[in-house]
Amino acid sequence: MAVQVAGELLITLGVVAILFVAWQLWWTNVEADAVQGAAVKQFVQEHQTPVTNDPSATAPADQAAAGTVPVGSAPRHGEAIGVVYVPRFGADYSRPIIEGTSQDVIDTLGLGRYKDTAMPGAVGNFAMAGHRQTHGAVLDNIHTLVPGDKIYVQTADGFYTYVFRNQEIVLPDRTDVLLPVPTQPGAVPDQRLLTMTSCNPRFGSEERIIAYSVFDSWQPLSAGAPAAIAKQLAALQGKG
Repeated sequence: MAVQVAGELLITLGVVAILFVAWQLWWTNVEADAVQGAAVKQFVQEHQTPVTNDPSATAPADQAAAGTVPVGSAPRHGEAIGVVYVPRFGADYSRPIIEGTSQDVIDTLGLGRYKDTAMPGAVGNFAMAGHRQTHGAVLDNIHTLVPGDKIYVQTADGFYTYVFRNQEIVLPDRTDVLLPVPTQPGAVPDQRLLTMTSCNPRFGSEERIIAYSVFDSWQPLSAGAPAAIAKQLAALQGKG
């Protein structure tokens, strides 16, 4: 009898474990996707841009060089900074960028900006964190980035284009990747960087995968979206 009871308990525990894994890998993504999708649509509809598919619709070449790239102020914890688009992650990939990296942000709301790192477009290190396999899996495909890939960040000011440069794998305590000049304490930044961090490997958290990108250009909302995401943005605005 005792053996039978023990066997039934083990079966029950096994079923519970399977259900927990299913909840982690599936249902948390369903919930987060719904919240994040609604947040993206709300942001882009509140910050309308002209619809254009003109690949020449870019900001004047001297804007960045002249130091006129606008930099917004950090919002309150949990509030939206903007939207990130990464064509390498899929033609329809867009996720909210939210202030803060605590669980209440990255478990539901999207990519979180590390407090005290740079804002989009600023000289220094604009750093974000996101989950790899659960809670929306916002950076599930971070390992697929290749040098030259474009990453687009939309804020209330316009579109910031970054170009992916390289990745590295570090231990979780390596917070120096968030410094103004990553991994170089005390160094004075002279570049505008975007750093994305997530867990590694895909189904674990023993390490962190870090993806570095370098600022390329900026254009105001009035110029329309960069050509690579113009069709996607039009659909989000209800104009596609």
